[in-house]
Amino acid sequence: MSERSPLRRILKDVFTAGAAARDVLAQHLPRSPLGVTLYDGFGAGNRVLINGRALRDERLPTATPDDARWRNLVAMLRRADADPIPHAVVRVHVGASSQDFAADEEGFFHGWMSAHAPDRIDEDWVKVTAELTSPRSDGGQITTRAKLYHPTVPPAMLVISDIDDTVLQSQVTSLLSAARTMLLENAHTRLPFPGVAAFYRALRRGAAGDARNPLFYVSSSPWNVYDVITQFLQLQGIPHGPLMLRDVDIGFDTLSSRHHHTHKREMIRRVLSAYPGIPAVLIGDSGQQDPEIYRDVVHENPGRIRAVYIRDVSGHPERSVAIQQLAKEVLENGSTLLLTPDTLAAASHAVELGLIGANELGEIGQEKKADTPP
Repeated sequence: MSERSPLRRILKDVFTAGAAARDVLAQHLPRSPLGVTLYDGFGAGNRVLINGRALRDERLPTATPDDARWRNLVAMLRRADADPIPHAVVRVHVGASSQDFAADEEGFFHGWMSAHAPDRIDEDWVKVTAELTSPRSDGGQITTRAKLYHPTVPPAMLVISDIDDTVLQSQVTSLLSAARTMLLENAHTRLPFPGVAAFYRALRRGAAGDARNPLFYVSSSPWNVYDVITQFLQLQGIPHGPLMLRDVDIGFDTLSSRHHHTHKREMIRRVLSAYPGIPAVLIGDSGQQDPEIYRDVVHENPGRIRAVYIRDVSGHPERSVAIQQLAKEVLENGSTLLLTPDTLAAASHAVELGLIGANELGEIGQEKKADTPP
């Protein structure tokens, strides 16, 4: 869609007006207390990647399946009205290791830190805690907790997946539909792609059925919707895994593909570098730039990427032709790119490659049928 199209201008005006209204309201309402948020991260060996944000604690009511759309809209506007704590200092603790992180102007903080003698939750996850050390709160110490994927034994395979129009239906190829879905739906009413939960559970279990292959979710969505995505994954029975979202607030630009390529490719590189030499599967869709990004990743890691699965959501024949050309480039670097109309086709291919067991196809097919509207 052209930057000058009437629809794009209208939607941009809507987001701009919404932001202005929130700013006016903020001047007349009491400010929320100081807070800090940690997002589930990952690591290996003696280091882990920390992601978080220092911002005022805007507690939202728990979403329900019966919430009216206007309630979902209000909740999303409150997420968009994040009140960051610029240049805050956050002290993070992982086991015997501690490190201070300085937040940026928008309250985001990221970085690697040591992880000596981590406090384990199980064989895959460890505990992480954080406290806001500056500014100080009049209400006492501000602390938060999260967990980090830090396996005791290296996994057999990595699964790296996009989210929008790959796991959940976001309709990002249509600006109006994407805006409507983002603003008016919640974790209960968002729809998964049929069969995706069973397929991802099968990839986690591996061909023998006893593996614990981790899933990493990479998206250009803003961190503001972290709670929506994690709740959606839980509700749908999709395996939990670290999320890597973007340091932007909800707004018109989050619906565009600008910076999508750079962000996603860098996050995938971080995952692959954390677990060197371990084979990986990449899953995405045709709606944005996933095929091009994944082609680049395969080129940088020849022979390491077992398969690339691209869900066909664009509906444009010329896009399919372009992706088939990318598939040839992927094949030259020792991998396979499959442009697939549905989850079951990808799962069947995964059986052929020995990524999942043939016995998994029955459950995936049943779930796909159950998830498909009549």
